[in-house]
Amino acid sequence: MYFDYHVHTAFSDDSVYPMEDVVRDAVALGIEELAFTDHVDYGVKDEWDCPNPRINYDGDIAVNVDYPRYFARIAELAEAYAGRIRLRAGLEFGVQSHRLGAYEQLFAAWPLDFVLLSIHQVRDIEFWYPHNPFTEGRTQKEYNDAYYEELYRCVCGYRDYSVLAHLDHIRRYDPAGSYPTEKNRDIIAAILERVIEDGKGIEVNTSCFRYALGDLTPSTDIIELYRDLGGTIVTVGSDSHAPSHLGTHVPEVYDRLRALGFSHIVTYDRMQPAFHAL
Repeated sequence: MYFDYHVHTAFSDDSVYPMEDVVRDAVALGIEELAFTDHVDYGVKDEWDCPNPRINYDGDIAVNVDYPRYFARIAELAEAYAGRIRLRAGLEFGVQSHRLGAYEQLFAAWPLDFVLLSIHQVRDIEFWYPHNPFTEGRTQKEYNDAYYEELYRCVCGYRDYSVLAHLDHIRRYDPAGSYPTEKNRDIIAAILERVIEDGKGIEVNTSCFRYALGDLTPSTDIIELYRDLGGTIVTVGSDSHAPSHLGTHVPEVYDRLRALGFSHIVTYDRMQPAFHAL
């Protein structure tokens, strides 16, 4: 049993990994089910058919997924590779509380199996730039508080998602180093309580290993808090953008989750969770 539920392809503006190459590589690795989760970030990227799209910090165009081609290609590959791997049509929604209506419209327009809810920016200010405009001029407490407050607003105002991706994502880009979870424990608990109440889940993102973060993403104490609050829905994804990322450390994270007391891993079909014994 081996699933990768966070995978990017050349349909994301930050990857050049052709979708069929991803599928071939996943089959070779023994991945049984894979969810494509290419990026949509309203407010900081233009739509795929914009005639003059904006340019990001490294000189590349900043555009969202070409939805018609994306969903058609997933359907083609799912048929072509039937019996060798199960493919799920997903997206990674880089939500913001003032952009939720756009995501509601997008969700209604396309046949989605799975949606990651992520925070990549707050008030249209991205925090993953090399020179981070989100953290500049703020204390570590101020920008960590701002991140979790925005995530709380989003989970309170939006329901069309499956799991929270890399819940403590700000940790990867924190210029001051790791900020103790305990300092934001109350709002993280409120986020997780809302997630559980709404029948949603969390992701464990294995990119923590390639970024040498020193802990899981989200951190082990957040995963334990989710467990203690009654959370049971967990997916695992590599956050792959390149062949060297695909499927990495997923079985290892399954072992870690089992040791933390989780009995199942979850996959999705048409937004409905399916539980698989670990």
